[in-house]
Amino acid sequence: MDAKTLLYEQLAEEMAGLIASGVLQPGDRLPSVRRLSEQRRLSISTVLQALRRLEDDGQIEARPQAGFYVKRRGPQLPEPAQTIGSPASTHVGVNHLLIEVLRANERPGVLPLGSAWPSSELLPGKRIQRIVASVMRRRPQLLDRAGCSVGNDEQFVRKIVYRSLNWGGCITPEEIVVTNSCTEALNLCLRAVASPGDTIVLESPTYFVLLQIIESLGMKALEIPTHPRTGLSVEALELATRNGQVQACLLIPNANNPLGCIMPEENKRRVAALLAERGVPLIEDDIYGELHFEGERPWPIKAYDSTGNVMLCSSFSKTASPVLRGGFVAAGRYQPKITLLKTLASGMTSLVPQAALAEFINVGGYDHHVRKLRRAFAQQVATMSDAVTEYFPDGCLLSRPQGGFVLWVELPEQVDTLALHSLAIAEGIAFMPGQLFSASGRYKNCLRLNCGNPWSKEIENGVRRLGELARRMAEHPAGAADY
Repeated sequence: MDAKTLLYEQLAEEMAGLIASGVLQPGDRLPSVRRLSEQRRLSISTVLQALRRLEDDGQIEARPQAGFYVKRRGPQLPEPAQTIGSPASTHVGVNHLLIEVLRANERPGVLPLGSAWPSSELLPGKRIQRIVASVMRRRPQLLDRAGCSVGNDEQFVRKIVYRSLNWGGCITPEEIVVTNSCTEALNLCLRAVASPGDTIVLESPTYFVLLQIIESLGMKALEIPTHPRTGLSVEALELATRNGQVQACLLIPNANNPLGCIMPEENKRRVAALLAERGVPLIEDDIYGELHFEGERPWPIKAYDSTGNVMLCSSFSKTASPVLRGGFVAAGRYQPKITLLKTLASGMTSLVPQAALAEFINVGGYDHHVRKLRRAFAQQVATMSDAVTEYFPDGCLLSRPQGGFVLWVELPEQVDTLALHSLAIAEGIAFMPGQLFSASGRYKNCLRLNCGNPWSKEIENGVRRLGELARRMAEHPAGAADY
């Protein structure tokens, strides 16, 4: 990659972030090409390349003899309000229903608006194939090493620690446990700090896999009020942890799934201090941490942890390869217990994916790829938001994601999204019903849409039809089966 290409990509990414965050509003005029050139000390041709990239992405438009403007979008739907949470912990029961929904969503030919996976078009599959082949040629001994004990590839761990410099660099190689996925990391952490019957704090709504893990371990969930822009309520967390009845917290502070919100840095600092003071372990899911739409990478709560109380879990499955996955946990003071549990549960994580990911991060253009991915997701979320605004019934509310690639929609109260899901699947359209994101069965009139696929006429038609079904259900809820 030459320097000029890198410079125009950086400028395009920065401008896209300003648009996605609302700093630049639809209809705003961008600084002139000459002014941008002088301000950024870039050549005019580099600035024009960046602006043409944004124009190709549909984010800006050129007006003859007037310059470039942020492209106007239709009026946006209002945001949901802060959620209420639950007054008491509850046993979780989502697994049976969730498996039914996932099986329906994964039928061949179904429009992939359900499970939160990025399109293979956006991932560097061929590049990673070449890297895997190269690694196996140069390091055939990786195929000979096996065992029941935990095994970390030194280069992979080094890259994880090096990348933490982007948010303070407070993790050490000794606390890293490499896992088969982020889900395995979360599971191991929860088993390390809690037992059946214990109460686990979560955001509300929260990612359904976290509820699955809690249910499978016989634990209870306590849902905490969550704001669609600022995340979990620190005040509500303080109240919930006062009496010693909470054994652990399981949170997604960066690009929360399904709301897409990012917790303010001061709130993260307060959460880290509060939980350390009260001896409540925090398991942090940071899988979307690098998929922010604006500015610098948001710091995880782990960055503010000085006691080893936070277990940071992530993987490269959303940014690099859902097959190689590359999960890990920076386990803090719980590393010995998690290492033992990992040994007993699945033994050593294959060294080949670790080595391949380490090489991709080192020389394969990972940072450049992630910048492009962030820009693509920001645009796809914005386009999906426009489509929902246009095609869904009156009275809907819509999240304003700050990262990730999912969209949360609150429909009129009379719309049961589980019933809507059955109608949509019959027409080949997938999504995730809202009640799967709650231990207490809330959000029955909400749904989550996957925005991980490049926009197409097929997706637009599917969203239009989904909106028609929702509108009819809102008007005639008792006759939903007739649609």
